[in-house]
Amino acid sequence: MRLGELVVDTAGHLVTWRDQPLALTRLERELLARLASAPVGVWTYERLFDTVWGGAYLGDTSILHSAVKRLRRKLRAADGGPAVETVRGVGYRLAAP
Repeated sequence: MRLGELVVDTAGHLVTWRDQPLALTRLERELLARLASAPVGVWTYERLFDTVWGGAYLGDTSILHSAVKRLRRKLRAADGGPAVETVRGVGYRLAAP
């Protein structure tokens, strides 16, 4: 899937930004793939837990917040990389680069 200069190749387990590979964990790749699949939409906490963690949502979002924090750090390190935006109390969305 391509979103501007961001390419998420789920089959190849590869994410690139401006043709440069990003060193993401499996979890970070899965999370980014979900967010990139609907860049203008908001992914709720529950929906992310269901699709990325296999439905393990128990009301505690700390594991999700930690994963997003690590993903944001890596995306910021990529010059001009896309941003993960918080929709307070709801979930996250990927800002189109």
